[in-house]
Amino acid sequence: MKTPQLRRGVGTLALVFILFFCTSGGPYTTETLIHQVGPGLGFSILILVPLIWSLPEVLIVGELASMLPEEGGYYRWVDRAFGRFWAFQNGWLTWMYSLVDMAIYPVLFNQYLRFFLPNLDPRLEWLISLGVIWGATFINLRGSINVGRVSIFAGSFVMLAFLTMSIFATPHIAQIPWQPFASSDAHGLGGLAVGISIALWNYIGWDNASTVNGEVIDASRSYPRALAFALPLVTIGYLVPLLATLGATDWKSWSEGSWPQIAAAATGLRWIAIWIALGGMISALALFNALLLSYSRIPFVLALDGLLPNKLAKIDNHSTPRNAVIISAFAYSIFVLVPFGKLVIADVLLYSLALFLEFAALIQLRKTEPNLRGPFRIPLGRTGVIFLAALPMLVLLGVIAISFRDGEYGIPAIIGAAIAIGLGPIVYAFVRRRAHNQSLPSSH
Repeated sequence: MKTPQLRRGVGTLALVFILFFCTSGGPYTTETLIHQVGPGLGFSILILVPLIWSLPEVLIVGELASMLPEEGGYYRWVDRAFGRFWAFQNGWLTWMYSLVDMAIYPVLFNQYLRFFLPNLDPRLEWLISLGVIWGATFINLRGSINVGRVSIFAGSFVMLAFLTMSIFATPHIAQIPWQPFASSDAHGLGGLAVGISIALWNYIGWDNASTVNGEVIDASRSYPRALAFALPLVTIGYLVPLLATLGATDWKSWSEGSWPQIAAAATGLRWIAIWIALGGMISALALFNALLLSYSRIPFVLALDGLLPNKLAKIDNHSTPRNAVIISAFAYSIFVLVPFGKLVIADVLLYSLALFLEFAALIQLRKTEPNLRGPFRIPLGRTGVIFLAALPMLVLLGVIAISFRDGEYGIPAIIGAAIAIGLGPIVYAFVRRRAHNQSLPSSH
């Protein structure tokens, strides 16, 4: 009997939409940004962040994915550059970050479900959250090709909803969308940090889908190409709906999760509001679906390297690491019960540290293996790549520093991040010792 293997079946179009949901999912949550900082400032941040944050990340991730198109993505890049210890830390930080990140999407699903069922019982919400998790798990267990198909459908549904809303809102534009520039509640650096943090949340994650590079057709070319399409798609997907609705509604009435109400106010059409609300639910499910595909490959490749039990490395007939997917889904089912509001900054901090290792991996590989290259390469020397990597990291570190100083969530975030970081070397030592003991011949 032939042993099942990973199959390269994900094409460029599917990868574009998987990246779309690993990073964005549509304009949902941008209404919170506008409410927090005001139209002009919010709009400016959404234009600047992709230039100073996403573009450098996309270029660096694109070169690494083209250079090393392997299953495990960023884990393999760091392993090649710095060795197994730092690769494990990269995977560990990402998995710790994912526990917070993945708890958000079932909550987002319920937020838009309440448009139809405003008196939703909290106990029922928990069951619905589990339904979202295991619905996405079922799709994942059918293989990465099916995750890609669902992502294409969901992304088209969401983007078409916002495009339709924008078209119908245009005749109602009665004011300059970016005025006033700032909200009176957005004071000083603290207000700016809140705005940038929300915008970063909507633009981070371009490396996530790299973990399934072993399942992508011609990944060396497909991943950079998909990034080149996905970044403008995400950026335009934010800016066009905001331009139309800010010109046609009172932004002061906006609040978290209010896109259906904004759509109704901007167009006067309830059916568009219903479409936007359905899109919010579909987007939340598709976000969880695409990210489960990405994050579940971390325990899979760790198991391949002998750092986790061999059962997690098994592949089924759908070319899926079934056990790794199921274990991941169980972990997220537990953590969806935990209120994570005060740990969001820790989430961003852990992600930034993992990403720093990936940026450093390219700089190191440019030095140690100058002839290692794929079809895509940043047209800069090693010094240029260092400056390119420094720009987003300085922005992110600055925002985190300001948030710790001015934000009420600073101390819990520091504690949460410190615990997660400190556990990394301890867990690595444990799994290495376990792997060593299992490799020793048994005595008789």
